Amino acid sequence: MAVITVGVHIVDVLARPVESIPDGQDTHLLEQIRITAAGAAAGTAVGLAGIGVPVASLGAVGDDELGDFLVMVMARHGVDVGGIVRKKGEQTAASILPIRPDGGRPSFHVPGTNLGLSLADLDRERVTGAQVVHLGGMDATWGLHDPDFFTLLAAAREAGTIVTMDLLSNMPDLMRGARSFLPYVDYFLPNEEQALMMSGAAGAEEAALALLDEGPRAVLVTLGGEGSLVATASGVTRLPALDVPVVDTTGCGDAYCAGFIAGLVDGLEVVDAARLGTALAARVAGGLGSDAGLAGARELRAAG
Repeated sequence: MAVITVGVHIVDVLARPVESIPDGQDTHLLEQIRITAAGAAAGTAVGLAGIGVPVASLGAVGDDELGDFLVMVMARHGVDVGGIVRKKGEQTAASILPIRPDGGRPSFHVPGTNLGLSLADLDRERVTGAQVVHLGGMDATWGLHDPDFFTLLAAAREAGTIVTMDLLSNMPDLMRGARSFLPYVDYFLPNEEQALMMSGAAGAEEAALALLDEGPRAVLVTLGGEGSLVATASGVTRLPALDVPVVDTTGCGDAYCAGFIAGLVDGLEVVDAARLGTALAARVAGGLGSDAGLAGARELRAAG
């Protein structure tokens, strides 16, 4: 398998446009409601499949109806879901996202089975045999904060596997744990808030360079409407966001990761791979949910 994603799997229920929460029993009529597979591992896997990269996802969901849905829809998108374990009697992670007219997305979230994902749930041979392993949401998968998992990542990298990492939350208390993964990661892809929290820096460039010193080959910081920056030993490159009408920002970070990883698989240089990530994120921003805009996404990869 070209890519293995490991970590957070979430079911998203999205509604738009939501200008306010109704009082009492009042009802607001909306344009659209969707339910999708999301999360820093699942969402990235769906994006990779959409852009034509063979991908399997490793994680945990409950044995409930939400887990049934998540496994089914990921498989429908073309993701190998054989490594997703079902936890008996547990709740599948889920979020309710009322999407504002400007694309903003407050959330109501149940962490569910992601918190208990452990090394025992993972197929070690898949991890060590992949071209790329993407760690999605290590801040929220506490069971993987395990020295034996770090040893597995080190063995995979020694065998030639590239390790990338993205985070899920913007919670300061979780950033410290995620930082311990950096010596085992080749490419780290936080958003600006996460990078500032982890580094204690005052600005995105300073944060990226500080995190670069902790082990990765490159740190790519996503900056929302300002695009992203790529920090390597050669310096910092800024990439602008594409000018597209924004419907919903859900999943844009996962799409950026998916495009970037697809670029790595195809042998692109880091900045060119980041440009592919930018293009895929722009497509996802134009629709509702983390899988929006993936129809025809393989053309982006072919053009890159």
